[in-house]
Amino acid sequence: MTTASAASPSIPAAATHGERLRKSPGVCAAVDAMVGELRAASARITDVRPADPALKVSYDALMKRAADVRGRGLLYPYIGSGLGNGALVELADGSVKWDMINGIGVHFFGHSDPDLAALGIMSGLDDTLKHGNLQTNFEAVEFSETLLAEAKKNSRLKYAYLSTSGAMANENAIKVCYQKHAPASRVIAFRDCFMGRSVTMCQIGDTADYRQGVPLSTLVDYMPFWDEAAAERMGKARYIDMALQHLEMLLDRYPGQHACFIFELVQGEGGFNPGDRDYFKTLMELCKARRVAVWDDEIQSFGRTNRMFAYEMFNLGEYVDVFCVGKMTQTCATLFTEEYNPKPGLLSGTFTGEGVSFRMGKRIIERLRDGNYYDNERGDAGLFARHHAEFRRHMQAMIAKHPEWFPKVMDRAGNEHPHFGGVGGMMKFTPFAGKKDKVNAACKACFEHGVVLFSCGHGPYHVRMLPALPVLRLEDWARVFACIEKGLAATAT
Repeated sequence: MTTASAASPSIPAAATHGERLRKSPGVCAAVDAMVGELRAASARITDVRPADPALKVSYDALMKRAADVRGRGLLYPYIGSGLGNGALVELADGSVKWDMINGIGVHFFGHSDPDLAALGIMSGLDDTLKHGNLQTNFEAVEFSETLLAEAKKNSRLKYAYLSTSGAMANENAIKVCYQKHAPASRVIAFRDCFMGRSVTMCQIGDTADYRQGVPLSTLVDYMPFWDEAAAERMGKARYIDMALQHLEMLLDRYPGQHACFIFELVQGEGGFNPGDRDYFKTLMELCKARRVAVWDDEIQSFGRTNRMFAYEMFNLGEYVDVFCVGKMTQTCATLFTEEYNPKPGLLSGTFTGEGVSFRMGKRIIERLRDGNYYDNERGDAGLFARHHAEFRRHMQAMIAKHPEWFPKVMDRAGNEHPHFGGVGGMMKFTPFAGKKDKVNAACKACFEHGVVLFSCGHGPYHVRMLPALPVLRLEDWARVFACIEKGLAATAT
């Protein structure tokens, strides 16, 4: 369903003027015409191309204007033209690139998607852009209903509170945990976690650079994240037992003072690190026994793993008390169980989002639900798993062809790590021994050669990808890796 007319049934006899406007044949025809123009323009973008020399002066001027208002230049010389075709994006300098990061996964269905564009055009008729807690149209409720319908299938989550950013969703989550377990004031998080850049969240996130100059007022204790290499070396049972002892030590050191344990089941900024069910289950069971909230942060991983929710992939939904989602969903949300439903007044705010964000978020969840993207109960691999396998196949071929680009990858503890990994639509690879300067240089060189990538991790550092898997074709990986190979070659010289 990709046109306004296809989405618009006949107007019922009892209808508001607003409903009559949105279902007006004239409006639907106009939306269809605009989407048709979009399709025609988008179809002209078929492959990577260099910048147009005639646009260099104007593009440089745009970059300067951006730097002047920000106080520093953009990390990448990326300013879009407003048009793309699936996994390909056109920039304002006329160049076309494979977009394999998608705004850190925000536009998971790629660029210029006709279905989502139709919703955006229709949303231009709304009486207001922003919706809030005091006054809202019904789209916010429909989004929440759609998200909760999927979340409830394998968890106890029951309610959703909407917000405009992932950091704010996390702020709401920590308030819910604090209130439930007052006067507990400490939180537990995994090493290398990332929670956002608000005053509280930057203190919880395990990156010192992101909290320079911020007074430290949040009490945080850190647990080791799952380390497959260490578990293999020590034996999995012993490794998990040592982690359990570490958690018990923290809980005993500060009895009754921990409000929550924040779980990233697949770490994002920390290095695209998938966890382990047995490891998580053991820690969550102790949290339950000691009355510590289990908070699952899936703001970056939602929708990208081999199941829609990472807690489904690990079969851990029964343990989750509080849950956060964002990025792909366009509107961010904090979900919680009946037991964690907060008292009136704790959660509020002027804005919850926009009608366009609610409509698109709802449609994205519906498309994830109805597409053949995820592994099924029989164990058949979904499209995302097949994409991940294709990524790994091309990585193996590149390492075999250019072993000099892929020396051993050692972490700070002296453990050796594989050269690529991740899960589903969260993919990483580690060239040049994971050295920060070389990895960042590789990302920028790849950008110049036609593919948008980004880094993650805290040493070793990795190149990460969050590709638009629903619209990327399996056969496109060869074209993407041809650009990556050129970028790495330029970095290696």
